[in-house]
Amino acid sequence: MVTLLAEDSFTPFLGDDLIVYLVLALGAALFAGNLAAILRPPATDKRDEGSLDKAPVARSLIMAGIGLVAAIWAVASLLTA
Repeated sequence: MVTLLAEDSFTPFLGDDLIVYLVLALGAALFAGNLAAILRPPATDKRDEGSLDKAPVARSLIMAGIGLVAAIWAVASLLTA
């Protein structure tokens, strides 16, 4: 029989809130990236042939909203825990 040695006081990386930190990072990146795509489209001389002139505004705003909700939810979870 093999016995594994383990500590009783094991704490995972970044504590028990790892998933909350990941949701915060992904939500903030989703918000910032979509907002940047709307406010600052790519330069016209550096585009590929199949790329769009500017980002689809409605889709980008919806995705930015989803990212903002996720980031706010994660911050609220971190502050209340």
